[in-house]
Amino acid sequence: MQVAKNSVITIDYHVTDTDGEVVDEGREPIVYLHGGYDDIFPKIEEALQGKAVGESVQVKLQPDEAFGDYDASLVQIEPRKDFPKELQVGMQFEGGPEDGGEDDFVIYRVTDIADDKVVLDGNHPLAGMALIFTCTVTAVRAASAEEVEHGHVHHPDDEDACH
Repeated sequence: MQVAKNSVITIDYHVTDTDGEVVDEGREPIVYLHGGYDDIFPKIEEALQGKAVGESVQVKLQPDEAFGDYDASLVQIEPRKDFPKELQVGMQFEGGPEDGGEDDFVIYRVTDIADDKVVLDGNHPLAGMALIFTCTVTAVRAASAEEVEHGHVHHPDDEDACH
């Protein structure tokens, strides 16, 4: 069976930056619904179209094809007193504009702690980076009608995912 619309694809993968440094070693395979469901970056989906189990592809993604350009406006400096006592670089907090709606919330990472200030960054850690995504198709199966209707893969051990 080949990779086609409305098929469930399993790939082993790893991601490097353009200098060859590993940014995601792909410890767990990616399982996604193929065919424009936004389960994987479109350029990767396009490269996998028509491939069979055992075939590999390598795709270079520019920032706008992956995690977006770096947005300096998503960096904020906040008073240290507004955070829990136990605070470390790398911790994440959800936040957003006071006048924003539910969809405006962003996950902010703590990137620096200095004296009475905390630096928060709402950019994805890989924003602004060109990436090289290398993968091998390890399984292809037809999606169920329910998976197609819901627009994502249903995992057998995750029965309550859509309920």
